[in-house]
Amino acid sequence: MVASGLSDVPSLLLDARDISKSFAGLRALHRVSFDLRAGEVHALVGENGAGKSTLIKIVTGAEHADAGTITVAGAPLTRIDPHTTRALGIAAIYQQPALFPHLTVAENIALSLERGGSWRRIDRKARRRRASELLDRVGASLHPDRLVGTLTMPEQQVVEIAKAIGAEARIVIMDEPTASLSDREVARLFEVIARLRAADAGVIYISHRLEEIATIADRITVLRDGETVATRDARDLTRTDLIRMMVGRELDAVFPKRQVPLGETALSVRDLSNARTGVRRVSLSVRRGEILGLAGLVGSGRTQLAETIFGLTPASAGEIAIEGTPVTIVSPADAIDRGIAYVPEDRRQHGVVLEMSIAANTSLANLTAVSRHGLITREAEHRAARQYVNDLRIKASSVDAEVGSLSGGNQQKVALARWLATKPSVLILDEPTQGVDVGSKAEIHRLMQDLAERGMAIIMISSELPEILGMSDRIAVMHAGTIVATMERADATAANVMAAALGH
Repeated sequence: MVASGLSDVPSLLLDARDISKSFAGLRALHRVSFDLRAGEVHALVGENGAGKSTLIKIVTGAEHADAGTITVAGAPLTRIDPHTTRALGIAAIYQQPALFPHLTVAENIALSLERGGSWRRIDRKARRRRASELLDRVGASLHPDRLVGTLTMPEQQVVEIAKAIGAEARIVIMDEPTASLSDREVARLFEVIARLRAADAGVIYISHRLEEIATIADRITVLRDGETVATRDARDLTRTDLIRMMVGRELDAVFPKRQVPLGETALSVRDLSNARTGVRRVSLSVRRGEILGLAGLVGSGRTQLAETIFGLTPASAGEIAIEGTPVTIVSPADAIDRGIAYVPEDRRQHGVVLEMSIAANTSLANLTAVSRHGLITREAEHRAARQYVNDLRIKASSVDAEVGSLSGGNQQKVALARWLATKPSVLILDEPTQGVDVGSKAEIHRLMQDLAERGMAIIMISSELPEILGMSDRIAVMHAGTIVATMERADATAANVMAAALGH
């Protein structure tokens, strides 16, 4: 660490004091203070809507504070914009990577690192060599000539991390960096963070995975309702302490699982295969009232199986049956007609339309329910949306609010409302609580439990073992495109689920 004079206290890389910000009269931040020392990981936690994103946008220059001061490496900033902050060594890695899909990995990295005029000569070999070096440093085996549009979400995040390292950033902001990463990839990321700390860089680490916070953070600042609750050494806080500080109350149950009488088999698949995506001879069933957890490592084929059942990538072999009757599903329209709904993992790209209102998003999958003579009836659309806003406890000023203005947890609820509007009998949820805070997570789990009690059959894909163990009636584990184990709730442990996921 870099010493400050004769003191053992590391030097401050960033000092934000009394930051306040309002949008259209709504207070987002009120006198929030946050600092970052050289060689430390400072975690920033809080529920969705607590003000974390607004604070980060102000630090990176994407937004301007209404009041307060920001000092970087001891120098007060009078002008803050993205260009200035990048020049000062501030780099942000967001949960949704900001990459160009039609450019290669090497080209995306070069765009953020290269300087010079538009007419300069491009050394493509040097670009690829530089990209390969940076990817090696983060432990990634990506080819620099691959198009970013062909990468998975975890691979895209690795490219973002490589960009930040290449820029030799002193202040690195990581916003939910492990949301889409496997355990092995998380371990590699933590190694990268260790190297950043050793080089006296500072990391602002934002995550809803509290177990990660305890592992990686030196200090923790908790925000709630736009204000600083406390800044503490991580070793002095338990998970229970953090939850209480974040939500302002005791959290009774993150996993409110209740026993539900199970009905008839709602969906079954037998020897289902998809040559295009690598799904191989999958057989499973889910009953009415049952939550079937689908576990496995990233790349095991869970999402590909869901997309096959839903008709996004039709099966090449095997059988799908609804309530015992074989059906043919070659498109999402076929799946919807047969009572199947699918809430995808990437809600911002596939789950909701950020620029549209809550009302428009809610009716998007079932326009006939709010239409008359082929025209959408605004009153019917708003009435249906208000019902879901109330039932799902979506926090918004009105049903006309753009979904992009909502917190991550509320966006996830809108995505859920969109598919509940189709009145499905089978609901497939892919990472339903990814990137949402503990309070929203508990609410989404409650909704799942309520739907199961009403007789809905639910397939829940999750990379979080506590969620799989806490919410599932049965657990099916995938490895290399097929199901390798199925176990009852009472027999499932973290050890045997993980062993099956690893192919043991």
